[in-house]
Amino acid sequence: MRKKVLMVGASGFIGQNLKEYLGKETDLYAIYAPTSKEFDISDEQEVKNHIIKQYYDVIIHAAVYNPRVGYNKDATKELDKNLRMFFNFERYQGFYGKMLYFGSGAEFDKRDVISMIDENSVGNGIPETDYGFYKYIINQAIKSSENIYNLRVFGLFGKYENWRRTFISGACCKALKNIPITMRQNVYFDYMYVNDFCRIIKWFIDNDVKHKTYNITTGKRIDLISIAEIVKKISKKNIPIYICKEGLAHEYSASNQRLLDEIHSFTFTPMEDAIQDLYSWYCKQEEDIDIYSLLYQ
Repeated sequence: MRKKVLMVGASGFIGQNLKEYLGKETDLYAIYAPTSKEFDISDEQEVKNHIIKQYYDVIIHAAVYNPRVGYNKDATKELDKNLRMFFNFERYQGFYGKMLYFGSGAEFDKRDVISMIDENSVGNGIPETDYGFYKYIINQAIKSSENIYNLRVFGLFGKYENWRRTFISGACCKALKNIPITMRQNVYFDYMYVNDFCRIIKWFIDNDVKHKTYNITTGKRIDLISIAEIVKKISKKNIPIYICKEGLAHEYSASNQRLLDEIHSFTFTPMEDAIQDLYSWYCKQEEDIDIYSLLYQ
């Protein structure tokens, strides 16, 4: 019998990739992925009416109210909107099987170094930004939930992301357009290819797990200069790499030991193979890449 899956936030980077990946498994999943106009999850009554009427085995919560990428979104509502979109589902958790929520390493407060941190770490303080703060609040609530799981994302890259604002996709697009790859400062990240991410989320859909929070990372760090060199090599373009500030910014990485202990066997796509795959995808989208957005972001 197919699992009934509700996916909210299916138009975003994570949502688009998951919808496409899981949508191929028509014999395993019946997916309902409404738009925000079709289903306003910031409205408690609307959420209550829907999930009481339509039981779901799994809810995938990929919805985000992000004023930094939405021109018509009010920045003062970021905290309120995102908390409501979570707690409207949390309040009625008895009416669905389980919910997978995508948290963030920003829960640990990115003003300080976050280096290979594990799920038991308390972090270095309460996050300063509204984004980090609402992720922090939601993580605390998930700890006492019955069937909600925080899948904490650190660095994620792949097709459908905003190449104007993200480093790896931006570097691929700059190389494609023969312009320099730039960065404010070198830094170590733990980047995961979105194809691997989708495979991991499928595992969480299909399996029962022991904990409420998991770092969804590769467990390996890589710096931006190394990534830029990989892009340059793959593109076969003799373009310069410019770094605005010397030294290293705060690291942003995490341990994935808890994940590996449960999933047991998982092979991550090598970074060079993942970037080659992504670069090839952007080659097919070249007409849609605006060079001015790359130069003046």
